[in-house]
Amino acid sequence: MTESKRKANPDRVAFLRSLPIEVKQEISREESDAFMFEEEIPESLYEKIKDYITEE
Repeated sequence: MTESKRKANPDRVAFLRSLPIEVKQEISREESDAFMFEEEIPESLYEKIKDYITEE
């Protein structure tokens, strides 16, 4: 699927936007794309955001 046809998950986009600025600055483009487009989340990203997520 081309990038122009992919749809980001709005809840995940909102979550990333809600993070503190110092956390957002540590997240790479590849990590944020994987998260927003519901791909497998890299372990490096999980380590950066784990304190801000709630397990269901």
